[in-house]
Amino acid sequence: MTEELNLENENVYSEGDRVTGKVIKIEDKSVTVEISGAPYDGVIPISELSSLHIEKASDVVEVGDELDLMIMKVEEGNYVLSKRKVDAENAWGSLEEKFNNQETVETEVKDVVKGGLVVDLGVRGFIPASLVEDYFVESFDEYKGKTMTFKIVEMDKEKNRLILSHRAVVQEEKAAKKGEVLEGLKEGQVLEGVVQRLASFGAFVDIGGVDGLVHISQLSHEHVEKVSDVLKEGDQVTVKVLSVDRDSERISLSIKETLPGPWEGIEEKAPKGSTLEGTVKRLVSYGAFVEVFPSVEGLVHISRISHKHIGTPHEVLEEGQTVNVKVLDVNADEKRLSLSIKDLIEKEVDSSFSDYEMPEEASGFSLSDVIGDQLKKFTK
Repeated sequence: MTEELNLENENVYSEGDRVTGKVIKIEDKSVTVEISGAPYDGVIPISELSSLHIEKASDVVEVGDELDLMIMKVEEGNYVLSKRKVDAENAWGSLEEKFNNQETVETEVKDVVKGGLVVDLGVRGFIPASLVEDYFVESFDEYKGKTMTFKIVEMDKEKNRLILSHRAVVQEEKAAKKGEVLEGLKEGQVLEGVVQRLASFGAFVDIGGVDGLVHISQLSHEHVEKVSDVLKEGDQVTVKVLSVDRDSERISLSIKETLPGPWEGIEEKAPKGSTLEGTVKRLVSYGAFVEVFPSVEGLVHISRISHKHIGTPHEVLEEGQTVNVKVLDVNADEKRLSLSIKDLIEKEVDSSFSDYEMPEEASGFSLSDVIGDQLKKFTK
C-alpha cells in the first residue's frame, strides 16, 4: 500500500522539461543531482555544465548548489541533464534586448584563445583580437580574469554565435570625452599635452582625449627642417590653442607661442656698444641683415659696412659670411637692432705715406720736408 502511494506522489518527467536539481556528488567529468519528486537522480555531463570548455566539474559547481536544468534524455533509472541549455535560453532574451538597445555588458574574461578572448554570458561570447582595444595588443595573457565592458556587435541564436567588442566601448567613451573637450576649448588657452604622432608637416598632440595639430612652423622660433629633429612620440609638451573648428573637429596648436621669444631680454644679450658674431643672412641695396642670435637679425646700414665708399653691400659681403658687428642701438619693442661692421675695422692709412721711412738720425721734421722729398721723385 505504501509503495503504491509513493509512486503516485512521484513526478513523471520527459525530455525537454525544466527541473531544479541539488548537487549531491561531483566527479571530474560529471555531476549527480537530486531532483525533487523524481523517482531517481540525474546526471549532468561536464560538457553540459557550461557554454565554455572546462577541465573539471568542480571548477563550476559545488555540493549543495541548486541548479536550473533541462532534461535531455530519460534513461532507465537515470536522467541526463543540461545546465548549459537552460543558461543559454535564459541569456538569449536578455542579450537580444541589450543588442537592440545598444547597451553594454560587463563580465569577466574567462579564457584567452587563439585569435581573441572568451566570456561566459550564459552563452559563449567571443571577442576577436581586433575588437579588444583600439590599438594593437601584442599579448592577451594578462586579460584572463579581467572584468571588462563590452558591446554586442553580432548575435545569431540559431548558430549559437555571439560576437562582442570592447573597442567599440572605448571608442564611444573617447568620442564623448572628445566632445566635452572640444566644447571647453578656447583660443589662447595654454595646455599640457602628449605627442601622439609625427608627420612631415607637424605633430599631433593629445590634449586630454582629443588631438590637435602643431604645424611645423609652430614648433619653434627657429627654422625646423624635420619635425623629428625637435620632437618624438610620447614627449610631454606645453601648447597654446590657436584655433578650434568644432564642426570639423580640427584644433590648431602652437608650441612656439609658449616659448620665450627670440627678442625677449635682447637688451641684456646685446647691450649697446657690445661686439657680437653673426651671419650675413640677406643683402639689400641699403645694407646687410646679420643674424646675431637665432631668429634675431640686425641691420648693418651700407654706410656702416666699410670705411671705403661702396655702391652695394655685395662688393664686400656675401650671404652666409661670418662677421663681427658692433651694436649701435637696440629697440626690443620694435624688434630692431642697428649694427656696424666698420666700427670694428681700423681705417687704412694711404699706402704712399706708409711706405716712407724717416732717417734714423733725423731728430725732427716738418710736413713740408716729407712732401718735398716725395715731390722730388716726380721732378727727376
